[in-house]
Amino acid sequence: ITPEIEAMAGDPISTFSKGGMKTKLLAARIAVAGGCAMAIMEGSVLRPLTALVKGANCTWFVAHSDPQLARKRWINAMKPRGELRLDAGAVKALLAGKSLLPAGVTTVGGSFGRGDPVAILDPSGNVMGKGLVRYTAVEARAIAGHRSGDIAGILGYEGRAALVHRDDMVM
Repeated sequence: ITPEIEAMAGDPISTFSKGGMKTKLLAARIAVAGGCAMAIMEGSVLRPLTALVKGANCTWFVAHSDPQLARKRWINAMKPRGELRLDAGAVKALLAGKSLLPAGVTTVGGSFGRGDPVAILDPSGNVMGKGLVRYTAVEARAIAGHRSGDIAGILGYEGRAALVHRDDMVM
């Protein structure tokens, strides 16, 4: 989205205007930066998405990054619901591209559910990344410091080996 395109958008006709072309271009800029394509088209037609699929006139804004990078940006933009403090061995493993296993977690903070974003802290409490956790805070506290093979005995069911999988983590 070039400055020339933004200049063509012009200013709102009214001080009460909402959702004008400048706002649409801002939404397009955010979508493209996040790895999503976006189309701007006439919204007054019946079933605009069906019209879009059938080839209605529109302006496409194409993403510049791959979906995996976009997902990592999305995870990084989330507000953490809790935190996982790690030992030095876990820090080393994560920096080598590994998933976070329960054995490397020393402290679990906050209240979160499965799939919620958490901050990943080094032993000193510095944030080193974020991730989507595979267990609730209660479950994470129970298995923290334990080997993945011990999860079934602690929780009473087979869980996943990783507390946060490397694909669900940004460092």
